[in-house]
Amino acid sequence: MSQIPPPPSAMLAELTHRCPLSCPYCSNPLELTAREAELSAPQWAEVFTQAGALGVLQVHLSGGEPLARRDLPDLVSAAVAAGLYTNLITSGIGLTEARLKDLAGRGLDHIQLSIQGPNAQIADRVGGYKGGYDKKMEVAGWIAAEGIPLTVNAVMHRHNLDRLEEVFALALRLGARRLEVATVQFHGWAARNKAALMPTRAQVEAANRSVAAARERLKGRLVIDYVPADYYARFPKPCMGGWGRVGLVVTPDGTVMPCHAAHTIPHLRFENAKDTPLAQIWTGSPAFNAYRGTDWMREPCRSCDRREVDFGGCRCQAMAFAGAAEEADPVCEKSPHHGVMAAMAEASVAPELEGGSPGGGAIDDVAFTYRDNA
Repeated sequence: MSQIPPPPSAMLAELTHRCPLSCPYCSNPLELTAREAELSAPQWAEVFTQAGALGVLQVHLSGGEPLARRDLPDLVSAAVAAGLYTNLITSGIGLTEARLKDLAGRGLDHIQLSIQGPNAQIADRVGGYKGGYDKKMEVAGWIAAEGIPLTVNAVMHRHNLDRLEEVFALALRLGARRLEVATVQFHGWAARNKAALMPTRAQVEAANRSVAAARERLKGRLVIDYVPADYYARFPKPCMGGWGRVGLVVTPDGTVMPCHAAHTIPHLRFENAKDTPLAQIWTGSPAFNAYRGTDWMREPCRSCDRREVDFGGCRCQAMAFAGAAEEADPVCEKSPHHGVMAAMAEASVAPELEGGSPGGGAIDDVAFTYRDNA
């Protein structure tokens, strides 16, 4: 690609893979980065400085659990000094009221708090952390008292998708301005738990209706972002807004990628911010340029009228299902692999759950493969 791409607007900074929770849908890779391999605070500060100079507007401080880093306040200060809008993506585990005040004093702009379910039974079972739900409720109260804008992130799957109305109510009760209803994406640890997490078609269709109604009902009170279930969709989403178009990911060890799952495409080689300037990676990296724009597309994407709407969808799903990242995302009904994806979704659902039974069965009876605690 010869044309210089416009600057990215957002950067996901995965500060660490360490996390007290063990969510079975974690998007972190199966091979987690060890603590000793993480970028140091000065190295992250340099990444933030370069990001600001490149044109990045906002940085999402993520993990793992970013609170696992004792130097998080220094990282927030460095991001603020670089002129970046700072969003802390956290489970809330490890946060104290004093630590929150410190982060707020350093200029933290926003917090995204994850919930694993609308009540303690579901949330603690999914997160693999007893008492996690109650801690999150306490943290949300501190956030409200501090006046920091709050987004609630709820990853939805077979065992909580029937409880969307409770999730809407919880977000309102916590004072959230925005709610992310994110149906599980089957990358990372979620791929290992596909049979346990896959929602039914009936659940997904009901969720689509519920979100549409809630958006209308709560207009002006709560913004609802919705990531629908891929496996039952007709058309793909523009993954990350399109490959190398609007954002980039920096992993704990400094590897720079177009999305958090890009490492699953085996022929791509990703550069490291410790060795190569961020601007050079963004504009000149062969990996970032591999699937930018539309020139790389094969049919049916090349001649499709949606090619600049969804930009071919997810390259990682194309790799996983079609064996080539250049193929159409199998979510798309025009893909020859679409039927394989749909059949896999149906096959992943146990026969007794095909009707979309509330909660997808007893949560305590589910055999999750939890992510490792790094």
